[in-house]
Amino acid sequence: MKMPENTSAYVWGAAVGAIALAVVGFGWGGWVTGGTSTKTAATAAADAKVAALAPICADRFRAQGDSAVKIAELTKASTWDRGNVVEKSGFAMMPGSKTTDSDVARACAEILANPPTPKT
Repeated sequence: MKMPENTSAYVWGAAVGAIALAVVGFGWGGWVTGGTSTKTAATAAADAKVAALAPICADRFRAQGDSAVKIAELTKASTWDRGNVVEKSGFAMMPGSKTTDSDVARACAEILANPPTPKT
């Protein structure tokens, strides 16, 4: 079987085109590998969990009898230690869980120490 004379040019063109397509797709097209998408999904799930559970933790912390005193103690603590204060209080542990989530505790402490300002 005889191949056309310019077959080599077609093969090289297809190879260069495939490489260019991959570079453009992964570089600017938003394509990602399976590993990257798994990491992104795990990060999004963890962020969603913290966003959902931190306000519950803050409400439970505020519901205790001496919450004003406890919140004052929390605001006196360093920003690095606030999560530990909430974690030790036990309010960062959700029902059905055996451990506290340090990310939830830190977000809860931020909510408690920096309450949102009312809009005027």
